[in-house]
Amino acid sequence: MTQSAVRVRLCATVVGAALALNFSGPLHAQTAAINDLRGKIFDAKMAQQSFAGGLPHCSELDGTNFYLEARDRVLNLDDYKRSLDNLVLQRVFNPETKQPWNQTDADARWAQVKQLAITDRANCALVASLPDLQKQLEQLQQKAASAPPAAAPPAAAPPSSASQNNK
Repeated sequence: MTQSAVRVRLCATVVGAALALNFSGPLHAQTAAINDLRGKIFDAKMAQQSFAGGLPHCSELDGTNFYLEARDRVLNLDDYKRSLDNLVLQRVFNPETKQPWNQTDADARWAQVKQLAITDRANCALVASLPDLQKQLEQLQQKAASAPPAAAPPAAAPPSSASQNNK
């Protein structure tokens, strides 16, 4: 191949790759958005199953309360903190540590229930967003289906017979 034929072939390849990247960008972005929504929908459905007992109480789970699954009730954080403080003051037996409650135990439990209140609120918000997420996914899928397919990059020109004769 002559040097000019190599340049032409190289330029055709580079232009074809650039066109392919240009046309595949929006399609890739749509696919990524669809996959992201599918992941969020999966998370919402998992939260719906694992937090089924707490879902009827979502109106109360605003960060100031938490759902205690063992008793199927909603407890107020402030009331729970007072109860923990009383357990420490009265040195009530703690079945988890097999010793009387102390401030370290109470602080650890307090941190757990504060985190639980945050998680409960997030689970309720996630499950509440499920219908909207499903609607968004449906719209994106329809948009992707109606979008024209990405143009195929132009094929590199086959070597001319003149360049093959120069070998």
